[in-house]
Amino acid sequence: MTTKINVLQVIPKLGYGGAETGCYDIAHYLSEQDCGSYIATSGGELLKFIKKNKVKVFKIPVHSKNPLLIFLNTLLLSVFIIFKKINIVHARSRAPAWSCYLACLITNTIFVTTFHGTYNFKSRLKKFYNSIMLRSRLTIAGSNFIFNHINENYSEYLNKNKKLRVIFRGINVDYFNQKNISLLKQEKLKKEWGLEANKFIILMPGRLTYWKGQEKFIDALNILVEDYGVTNFQAILLGSDQGRKVYSKKLLSLAERYSLTKKIKFLNHCLDMPLAYSLADVVVSASIEPEAFGRVSVESQSMGKPIIASNIGGSKETILNKKSGFLYKHDDPRELAKNLNTVMQLNQEELKLIGNEGRKNVTKKFDVEVMCESNLREYKKLFK
Repeated sequence: MTTKINVLQVIPKLGYGGAETGCYDIAHYLSEQDCGSYIATSGGELLKFIKKNKVKVFKIPVHSKNPLLIFLNTLLLSVFIIFKKINIVHARSRAPAWSCYLACLITNTIFVTTFHGTYNFKSRLKKFYNSIMLRSRLTIAGSNFIFNHINENYSEYLNKNKKLRVIFRGINVDYFNQKNISLLKQEKLKKEWGLEANKFIILMPGRLTYWKGQEKFIDALNILVEDYGVTNFQAILLGSDQGRKVYSKKLLSLAERYSLTKKIKFLNHCLDMPLAYSLADVVVSASIEPEAFGRVSVESQSMGKPIIASNIGGSKETILNKKSGFLYKHDDPRELAKNLNTVMQLNQEELKLIGNEGRKNVTKKFDVEVMCESNLREYKKLFK
């Protein structure tokens, strides 16, 4: 058996989501720690940023839930594991996890999973399908919220001989750093987005989908105007509808009904998210269902921005309430409006103090280096 740790991470697509960026970060970290680093995926936008001399990519259709393709992937992965002398296979999604599980049985390889979300289940069959994430030697939960969710809903699949461990997701705090932002780029983006000077900027990033809470956010903005008489703001909904045209039209209609079309800008995407955060005076995460981790809350704090977030899911663990941000009762636009009004009454020095607390909080607990080190430490324990 080789003494070098060779890790194969398997993910459906390598996009810009939390699971995907975590996979990308760990892959490059492993290569720097003299480990063999491999990724099996069907494609994705992040592939073009992979350093090919450090991380080897194996392109196969692991995004598919088709049983025949899952079986085909099992065979392909088995050959790859043997050929590349893989010691540890780390699956980051359910469909590829089944292929990984079977391939690891065939090749007698260590199987690891990361439980990334509160996978829905309305039947025993769906719950069984989800349970693949707990059939590994090590299951990583991305937050205490996910850890508790697993214990509460999947106790019958937990095994004392297998490990369940919390490793918080991390972000690149050097990348999400206000000090790196160019004033010239800020002015350019302001012009592109048509932002007026001296307006209080409220940013809500996230794909347009009902559970992200954009409707509640727009309701809150209307309450902010109607009940508090606050009008000197510009709200930005930053995110793609990903084909959900009915929902995006519903949001536009809601803004029109409240006469907020001039107050709200709908922007599809921004390739430079630190730059987008840098323009905000406050950031909002209004999810009405629990976030497994909540990247927006962590990224905004890393950028030194106050964050207002719903008090469910991962945000309860990543935000220091009334210190680095504010938590409000989820699904309650009135409380969100109240918090927005509170933040808007603060002066620049008070906003900066909150931002500084957020930056300290993230660099201490949610730095990507901490996440990568923790993953490698667990890999080494399993390898020994």
